[in-house]
Amino acid sequence: MLPVAVDALGGDKAPAEILAGAKQAHAEGIPVLLVGPADLADRGELPLHVASEFIDMHEEPANAVRTKKDSTLVVSADLVRDGKASAMISAGNTGATMASALLRMGRIKGVKRPAIATPIPVPGSTPTVMLDAGANAEVEAEWLTQFALMGSVYAKARFGIAQPKVGLLSIGEEPGKGDTLRKQAYELLSDASHINFIGNVEGRDIMTDAVDVVVMDGFTGNVVLKTLEGTLKTVIKALFGAFADPAYKEHADALLPALLPMYATFDPDNTGGAILLGIDGVCIISHGSSSARAMVNGIKVAREMVDTDMVGAIRVAIAAMTPEGTDG
Repeated sequence: MLPVAVDALGGDKAPAEILAGAKQAHAEGIPVLLVGPADLADRGELPLHVASEFIDMHEEPANAVRTKKDSTLVVSADLVRDGKASAMISAGNTGATMASALLRMGRIKGVKRPAIATPIPVPGSTPTVMLDAGANAEVEAEWLTQFALMGSVYAKARFGIAQPKVGLLSIGEEPGKGDTLRKQAYELLSDASHINFIGNVEGRDIMTDAVDVVVMDGFTGNVVLKTLEGTLKTVIKALFGAFADPAYKEHADALLPALLPMYATFDPDNTGGAILLGIDGVCIISHGSSSARAMVNGIKVAREMVDTDMVGAIRVAIAAMTPEGTDG
């Protein structure tokens, strides 16, 4: 089995938490290959592929990827492209991670633009796959149709949903609601027989079992994602703050066994990170503050997507809907 290339320097808690997660994944039987400087300490028995440069969180992604060819991100993408790693994962600069994967691995033939797919937790059900979560601030209606197709393949590969229900995020459920982009996309999705399109959905539907895949432009998707993250953190903080009051201790002790599993569901470290769909390889984008647990789960997702040949499935699906002779 080819290893998963792990950016040892990516993320706010690198390298300590990244190494801890990589070691745990290795102990569970998943081969990993660290990508980092020659003097990387505390890596134990894990193999290391040396990369002498690092792309900081605040650097301009495209320029950094072009100029820092020996950075941990670019080298990780090269390892996947060259068949020396099965997948890559990083908790570093999201834009640079995406640019490295896109420029070094390339797009799947026929894909107009890659998209970031993020699993949104749904208590008591499988997560909702939301895309695009930030790769493309402006999109075209045709791209949203491809996002729907790629998101469906991903939902099937990762969560075992045979026919994922696909919704288009808009300001109302009726077909005529939304701006020009949404109206055009609605028509294309309605005509796509290979997509299980259920129509427009609203923001309140994302964290329910009414829909499995929700598509939108990357600007809207990133705002939705950050809003959900902030709301969940605020609610959880307020809840546990109330539980800390001695007057409610007895009630808190009784409720915690039921609430802790829900807390685990909402914990972003348990999702395994987002995935960049549409590129010719598996690229997992972890949260910047990822812990060791987040890295373990991300590495597991990367391995699972390789084992299920998700990229191959997307390639077949895109080819089936792309006119012969086009290259995206």
